[in-house]
Amino acid sequence: MQARDNRCIALNAAARVLFPALQAGDLLLPAVPGWLADPSEPAAGGRIGDRWFASHRVDQLDGSVLWWLSEVTDSHRARQELLAERDHTALLARLSAELSSADELRCQRITAELAGTHLADVALVVAPGELPGEHDVTRSIRGQRARARSLPIDPETMPGLAEALTGFPPIPSAWIDPALVPPWLAAPGLGPVTSVAVTSLPGHGTPVGALVLLRGTARPAFSEDDERFVRSFAARAGLAISTARLVARETAAAATLARQLRPPRVGRINEVDFAGRYQAATDPDRVGGGFYDVYPRSGTTAEPVAVLGDVCGKGLEAAVLSGKVRTALHALLRLVSDHHRILNLLNDVLRHDGDARYVTLALASVSRHGASARVRVTAAGQLPPLVVRVDGRVEPVATSGTLLGVLPAVEATTAEVLLAPGETCLLYSSGITEARGGPFGDAMFGGERLAEALGACAGMPAEAVTEHIHMLASEWARSGRHDDLAVLAITAPQVHRPITG
Repeated sequence: MQARDNRCIALNAAARVLFPALQAGDLLLPAVPGWLADPSEPAAGGRIGDRWFASHRVDQLDGSVLWWLSEVTDSHRARQELLAERDHTALLARLSAELSSADELRCQRITAELAGTHLADVALVVAPGELPGEHDVTRSIRGQRARARSLPIDPETMPGLAEALTGFPPIPSAWIDPALVPPWLAAPGLGPVTSVAVTSLPGHGTPVGALVLLRGTARPAFSEDDERFVRSFAARAGLAISTARLVARETAAAATLARQLRPPRVGRINEVDFAGRYQAATDPDRVGGGFYDVYPRSGTTAEPVAVLGDVCGKGLEAAVLSGKVRTALHALLRLVSDHHRILNLLNDVLRHDGDARYVTLALASVSRHGASARVRVTAAGQLPPLVVRVDGRVEPVATSGTLLGVLPAVEATTAEVLLAPGETCLLYSSGITEARGGPFGDAMFGGERLAEALGACAGMPAEAVTEHIHMLASEWARSGRHDDLAVLAITAPQVHRPITG
């Protein structure tokens, strides 16, 4: 096409097909696009109808302009698809990054805000509410901060929503009449809704809600490509929401279990002091396989029994078994006082439990003898307790035995020690001596270091002894590996005589 002074001078056959309303001598506008009509425009091409062209301008000596056009529709479409795919990939990556550490409500908010910014004018995440007939709706308008509220809505009033909430394949956007959008979905200032997309937010097994997108006149209607990407976006968001929900439930369950299984606070029973400290291997705020307990037992002459044990393994499964052991002991100690009988009955329970692991245990029955305390100790697979005398000497208690849950019968020896006022018998888990740390992070805390630390506790109250030992072992293993740390102290209190003048 040749033009001068905004008029067409001549067209070849191909140009006549492209611009059928343009004849030689006619004004270029409105028959041709503006980028061809402006003589000062060095356009590189543009759109004509639904086709794309590259242009080459040649200025003639007589002041006219000769335009050569070549169609690039296919390459332009491929380039646009590539750019769209790049944007989609970036959006999905951002969605995954922002949802990776978010809780359920924050996941819903992020999903709505990103969808409202990049995919629609209004985005809503609709999820079943806590009460029948109510739904939690999180809405973001044009990428603004999302707002959430609970609404008494009927999903049947919005085409495709009831199906999406139950996980059915989405209804194509072209089949949804925008005029049927109920008032609770529309947004103030949006104007007429011209296109709607509704898709499920799939979770782990069941959907966690639905994503509803609304477009107004400022955006084109949802295409098939748009809808495919919306489903990918919703799938990633739904899994993140579902994962956050599962994590929250598991965390709540673990916290409830931890509260139930956490070792009790103990103090003075029958004029003898008891104190304990415990730290799980995996998380200081949780519980593991290690445990201790003190059972007062009824009756004025009944001996309170202190127990410290450990279940093979770590984490939740070990914690559950330790809870079973503690419950069984609580029942057995009401009926039986003989250590060997208790250990063998518990051994039978563990051997017939298909999920049981082996268990180590130390029992200590305590009675008062004047100002002193007599401690009868039996260890079954547990390290022998240590006694610290008032002069700082540390002595092991001569007890040992086989672990529980493996052999048909438990073989164990019982030893008795007498604690003078201010002396302590310390029960401890293998996690104390086997804790790895120190200057290079690979040395065990060990029995010698434990005995030295306990010797420094001569004359201390039970609470101070356990606090000191636990602190040293925990600090030693701060940067290293350790099993559950458990210590239980049995102390004959100091006798305080009144001062006479």
